[in-house]
Amino acid sequence: MVVALVLTGVRRLNWGCGRVTPSGWLNVDRKPGPGVDLLCDVREGLALGAESLDYAVSIHALQDLPHVEVLPALRELRRVLRPGGVLRLGLPDLDRAIRAYLAGERGYFLVPDREVRSLGGKLAVQLLWYGALRSMYTTDFAKELCERAGFLAVQRCNFRETTSPYPEIIDLDNRQEESLFVEAWR
Repeated sequence: MVVALVLTGVRRLNWGCGRVTPSGWLNVDRKPGPGVDLLCDVREGLALGAESLDYAVSIHALQDLPHVEVLPALRELRRVLRPGGVLRLGLPDLDRAIRAYLAGERGYFLVPDREVRSLGGKLAVQLLWYGALRSMYTTDFAKELCERAGFLAVQRCNFRETTSPYPEIIDLDNRQEESLFVEAWR
C-alpha cells in the first residue's frame, strides 16, 4: 500500500523518528508510538510513491541497521526523494570518539563511571551504545555509502547548518557533541 501525501508546501520525512514526532513532518518508524504517522521498516520499503518528497532527515537511526542493510535503506530513501531532493543524516561520529579517546578526554564520553571506568571501556560502550548500534560512521564512510546509493553530491555540514534550500531541514538536529551531519543530494 502506498500512502498518499496530503501535505501542502514542502514535503518532508522524518525517518526513524522514534519519540521525536514534530508536526508538519511525515514521521516514520518501524515501532509504533505517539505521533508516528507511518509504521514501516525502510528495509521492506517505504509505503510512499517514488519522488514524492522534497527532503528527508534521519537523526541517529541509520546506525541501528547492520552494515549489509544500510545501502538498500539509503537507496530506498533516495527513491522517495524528488530529483534535487536532499537527505540529511545525523550519525554518531566515530572520528570524534577516537580523537577524544586518543586525547584522554574522559568528559566526551556519555558512559558514567559507575558503569565503566576505563577510557577504552567508555570508548567501546559508547561506540556500540550498550549493544544497540550495529554500524559506525566517519564522514568519508557516510559519503561513500551515499554515493554508492546513487546520491550525486554529499557533503558534511555543521550542526544546525545546511547547504540545502530548506532552512528547516536542521530542525531535528540534536546530540551535537557526538554527531556528524551530512547532506546528500538526489
